[in-house]
Amino acid sequence: MKSIISSSILAIATVGSIGLLTQSNLFAQTPSASNPQAPYLSLQLEMENAIKTGNLYLKSVQDEKGFWKDENIPAYTALAIAAAMRDPNLAANETPEHIKPAYKWLLSMQKETGAIYGKGLATYNTATGIMALAASGDLAHKDAILKARAFLISQQADYSDNPAMNKYHGGIGYGGSHPHSDMSNTYLSIEAIKISEVYAKDTKVEKQPELDWESALQFITRTQNLEATNDQPGISNDGSLNYFPGDSKAGTIKNPDGTETLRGYGSMSYAGLLSMLYADLEKDDPRVAAVTDWLNSNFTVKENPGLGQQGLYYYFNVMAKALTAANIDTLTTEDGKKIDWRKELSQTILSAQREDGSWFNKNSRWWENQPELVTCYAVLTLEQIYASIPKK
Repeated sequence: MKSIISSSILAIATVGSIGLLTQSNLFAQTPSASNPQAPYLSLQLEMENAIKTGNLYLKSVQDEKGFWKDENIPAYTALAIAAAMRDPNLAANETPEHIKPAYKWLLSMQKETGAIYGKGLATYNTATGIMALAASGDLAHKDAILKARAFLISQQADYSDNPAMNKYHGGIGYGGSHPHSDMSNTYLSIEAIKISEVYAKDTKVEKQPELDWESALQFITRTQNLEATNDQPGISNDGSLNYFPGDSKAGTIKNPDGTETLRGYGSMSYAGLLSMLYADLEKDDPRVAAVTDWLNSNFTVKENPGLGQQGLYYYFNVMAKALTAANIDTLTTEDGKKIDWRKELSQTILSAQREDGSWFNKNSRWWENQPELVTCYAVLTLEQIYASIPKK
């Protein structure tokens, strides 16, 4: 199948026999005569400054050992590293001095299995760890990336012989005491697996394991509220996505006939769209079309649709990645209003930055009352928007 992700995914600088891939050049869009860069020039300057001050804040709260926030959760450090490495203010191939010990610390957290974690949440921490290592473009990180990638692939659920758990088949979850797959860990793992694929395809390394994409799509499909393709009970039919089959963090909708169906929500719907694109679904595939329609109708930067302020900055981040990957410049609301999502999203984030350069969510769900985490999300989102602006 031909991917609808921006064709510039193939425009990767090559060093030796392997292309060096970072999130910013993965989703950098090709020029568009209908959407030139000029209208964004002032906004770009604002984003450059906000990114710079956000990264300075993160630098100021780094532990002297090189990590951020919590030694048992390397994801904090991985996100801060990625935010620093994707800063458009950096010179080409530059690694900030404070990031060098951060990389050393992160690598020290890798286990023999390839997983990168402290205590628990191995999948989540490993996926974010891969993103940080890949952001360096340093071939010295290749072996660590491949080991981590193989670990993530090994976490894909195989419940083909277990009818009671079959609805989780093909997905990826937290692991450990969380036996079920979920859309968040699946999307983060798929993203890390796809972005590290260039290393796995290097002809100088032995054959690498690969994700079962067909099974992954089965899980994603069973998480979507779409009767035509989802064989699970209790779903609505609006195209949105839930947390996992049979469960939505946004609860249920009570229908006129007294039945209840799952209510999808913003962050998982964008996560689903991005995962579908990584799996090379066409834009006219009913699953892609349905979730895209739902995202158009439910666009907002005031909340995470269905969850209010819960997970707001996570939502912002996955929104920017998914819309860039889908080559979507504008969204159309139900009343026909055209939305330039780049401007709406970036201006919302810029206006929320605090004097010390940080961001903060008053809602504590999923740790978003921690400025270290939310600042990473905000900076990474601005960097994604910045990189996605069409060039002249």
